[in-house]
Amino acid sequence: MEGTVKMAGRSAKKKNDKPENNKNEIFEALELLEKERGIPVDFMLEKIKKAILTACKNSYDNEDAVIDLNPETGMFEVRLKMIAVDDVWEPGKEVLLEKARKIDPTVEVGDDVYVTMNTKEFGRIAAQTARNIIRQGIRDGERGQMMQEFQSKNQELVSALVERIDPRTGAATLRIGKAEAVLPRSEQVGGEVLEEGKHIRVYVVDVRETERGPRAVISRTHPDLVKRLFETEVPEIYDGTVEIKAVSREAGSRTKLAVVSHNPDVDAIGACIGARGSRVSSIVEELGGEKIDIVEYSDDPAKFIASALSPADVVSVTVAQDGSRSCRVTVPDSQLSLAIGNKGQNARLAAKLTGWKIDIKPESGFYGEDEEPAPIKEEEKTPAQEEAAPQETGAQPEAEAPAEAAPETAPASEEAE
Repeated sequence: MEGTVKMAGRSAKKKNDKPENNKNEIFEALELLEKERGIPVDFMLEKIKKAILTACKNSYDNEDAVIDLNPETGMFEVRLKMIAVDDVWEPGKEVLLEKARKIDPTVEVGDDVYVTMNTKEFGRIAAQTARNIIRQGIRDGERGQMMQEFQSKNQELVSALVERIDPRTGAATLRIGKAEAVLPRSEQVGGEVLEEGKHIRVYVVDVRETERGPRAVISRTHPDLVKRLFETEVPEIYDGTVEIKAVSREAGSRTKLAVVSHNPDVDAIGACIGARGSRVSSIVEELGGEKIDIVEYSDDPAKFIASALSPADVVSVTVAQDGSRSCRVTVPDSQLSLAIGNKGQNARLAAKLTGWKIDIKPESGFYGEDEEPAPIKEEEKTPAQEEAAPQETGAQPEAEAPAEAAPETAPASEEAE
């Protein structure tokens, strides 16, 4: 008898090998999915449970089920709650008392019993629905991972691989970690040529959730790209000894950077330039030869504005007292074109950097700017001015009056003689 029991146990074990292997394969697949795509196993288990409940509802019109999924033990079991009855009228919700007592011998008619279901018995439509839910779960997991990855790099400098370039629009598709982002032509530096397979550094301006999934707004022209590059290259900026107060940029051409040192023993501009220009030169190379002006920041608007107009020398800065944040800057005559810059670029960047409206004039002044005629009273007007005034106003009858008065004054002077 014992031999019969042992043999039966062995045969039962062999019969259960295949389902157990199938269960293990499910969990192995989930672990592989987590390694390759970064989707957590627990997240996918919840999606699978949801899919099974949907399949139960579609196949048995009963979603009152208990689902046991345990990766550690390999348990994968679905038990449907049913009522023990003598005659079955609703197969998905009722079970014969005889079968119910095989599960629990104490069950009586009307009692609830959980019947273990075979998931292979789900209908075709229910199985397809479950598959769709699981696939959607994978997509949701990937979107969630992508969103987390983008958010962790929001407003940061990242290295990206150029995967492809659209020949029609010029937009470049970049690989950032496991995610993809598009760098539009408008956010690329003018004259810069991107090559597929090359690594470039971009600035993540913003992260947005769209209908097609998370989208990272990236740029090569944003002023903060230069700021992050300096933070990477200059340790004094990274540790807070030197602070970048403002940045103004015209990408591909010129950038102005205002810095200040919080340590009197550290020169802010010298720290940014580096020994023999080593630090700033690497940033210039990254930006394709873009010129960079590093100036000293000051809380005094006049000093800051004078510094911002570098490399031009400034004689004086007169700040408007009406609160309009405007000023007049006087520069040597020989420095006027340098202060204004090519097509006004230097003055424009200085205005963006300081936030002030800057009016630049040469030291000698503009021709005729201070020669404003004083207003003349009516009784002090000369005959010539009286003739000119009606012509300007268009009063023709008054213009003839002085001409008629001239002959009458001549005899009077003769009689006086």
